[in-house]
Amino acid sequence: MIKGLLFDLDGVIVDTAKYHFLAWKSLCDQLGFKFDLADNELLKGVSRIRSFNIILELNNQKMSEEEVEKYCTLKNELYLKYINNLTEDEILPGVREFMADARKRNYGIALGSASKNSRLILDKLHLTDMFDVIIDGNKVSNAKPDPEVFTKGAEELGLKAEECVVFEDSVAGIVAAHNGNMKAIGVTNPEVTDYCDYYIKSFLNLNIDVLMRKVEGE
Repeated sequence: MIKGLLFDLDGVIVDTAKYHFLAWKSLCDQLGFKFDLADNELLKGVSRIRSFNIILELNNQKMSEEEVEKYCTLKNELYLKYINNLTEDEILPGVREFMADARKRNYGIALGSASKNSRLILDKLHLTDMFDVIIDGNKVSNAKPDPEVFTKGAEELGLKAEECVVFEDSVAGIVAAHNGNMKAIGVTNPEVTDYCDYYIKSFLNLNIDVLMRKVEGE
């Protein structure tokens, strides 16, 4: 029986992917690197350092660890300029209502995100209090598809992995959920439909009881 809900952040609760793209694009323009929307898709659900290493690989470039750290820090500064202007209006449709209903029904709610800016984003969206547990890039060392971010979430909720379901918009995140012995619901991104256990276009007007029955195969 599902008792815990674990949410990715970007693309599931709020669309900050566009701000990640703009920040990476600005950095790549400064470095003279090629970077477009197709390249950006490869970075979804991936840590900042791994993302920059992917960009280096795409451009046949190599840098020292120190240089990688420097440019990742610069990218984050660019990104923070964008998300400092986030408002509640940017919460994806139906998310707040779905989570509020889940809390009323005593589901445990955790965040499982690679972003080190998760708390800042949740604070800007006034969603922090919705979560019992927040696991982000500051608490884990392994990037998705490693399941660490989700297994730690389940552990802090006091639940077994099989009692949790993950909401994800990336293939890496869904694979991470499965690697952690959890079911995964794909959200907003139709490219994940072949990988997830169930797919929803949005949280709008979504009945949690009906959804859980479908995920559990009843």
